[in-house]
Amino acid sequence: MSAQAQMRALLDQLMGTARDGDETRQRVKFTDDRVCKSHLLDCCPHDILAGTRMDLGECSKIHDLALRADYEIASKERDLFFELDAVDHLESFIADCDRRTELAKKRLAETQEEISAEVAAKAEKVHELNEEIGKLLAKAEQLGAEGNVSEAQKVLQEVEKVRSRKREAEEEYRNSMPASSFQQQKLRVCEVCSAYLGLHDNDRRLADHFGGKLHLGFIQIREKLEQLKKTVSDKQEKRNQERLKRREEREREERMKRRSRSRERRRRRSRSSSRERRRSRSRSRDRRRRHHSRSRSKGHRRSSRDRSREKSSKHKSSRDRSSRDRSRDRDRKEKSSSERRQESMNGRSDSRRSEEREAGEI
Repeated sequence: MSAQAQMRALLDQLMGTARDGDETRQRVKFTDDRVCKSHLLDCCPHDILAGTRMDLGECSKIHDLALRADYEIASKERDLFFELDAVDHLESFIADCDRRTELAKKRLAETQEEISAEVAAKAEKVHELNEEIGKLLAKAEQLGAEGNVSEAQKVLQEVEKVRSRKREAEEEYRNSMPASSFQQQKLRVCEVCSAYLGLHDNDRRLADHFGGKLHLGFIQIREKLEQLKKTVSDKQEKRNQERLKRREEREREERMKRRSRSRERRRRRSRSSSRERRRSRSRSRDRRRRHHSRSRSKGHRRSSRDRSREKSSKHKSSRDRSSRDRSRDRDRKEKSSSERRQESMNGRSDSRRSEEREAGEI
């Protein structure tokens, strides 16, 4: 890459796609499915293992430092959860690597001679010490490159101690096997990068392996995967807590609404009951008034009937009296007339008798 291209990439990484108003580059957003989410999180195996014997070539998705800068700016404002896509990508890659490691172990078991469990344990101990020496040498070289000479010297002292332990382990392993078998190279598969390691590899070969780009790249990928898993779990837990909090708030609001609705219903009921009571009271008053007016009208009618009855009885009694008086008058008149007739008849009879007496005398 030329110096101009490096400067352009650095500006893209710092300022994003809109650094110079290039609209053609803004057509693809970092949220597009064609953009590699692992590249945005700086953990794509195609970038990490580039230039090693396990170089994967170019990624099938878009890699752009400017899009990574856009993502870093946008991720400060809100969670985009691109970690889920990156975790899926890295898990599939690590699963393939572990599968290759198991296949390499099976091939070694088929090609190498069978040894006893005791000899295998001693050989495993030598391999572990070789791995420790290689890691310490790689660490010492890194510290020396950073200028931390004192720390690098301390690490080299630890390397000497491990070397003495390795010599003792090799001596035990050599004594437990015949000379012809000991000269054969015993290989082992690296659990990190699935590379082959020899039992008799020198320190330079071990340091090159454990400090090499391939082994460190696989370590970086595995550590990044664990970090992303932890980040995803933390974000999911935080999201679940937020959901739970929002649910509790909604439930609290629902409870408040139900309480307010129940209060409103009670108020309406109390208002309706008071309205009904007032209505019933007004109805009872109206009934009492109507009853009172009816009773008064009935009393008035009764009194008028009584007065009319009294008047009729008085009139009737007066008529009876007048009729009795008239009957008495008639009786008196009839009696007087009968008495007069009787007197007249008596007078006539007396006069007739006197005349007859006179005639007899004559």
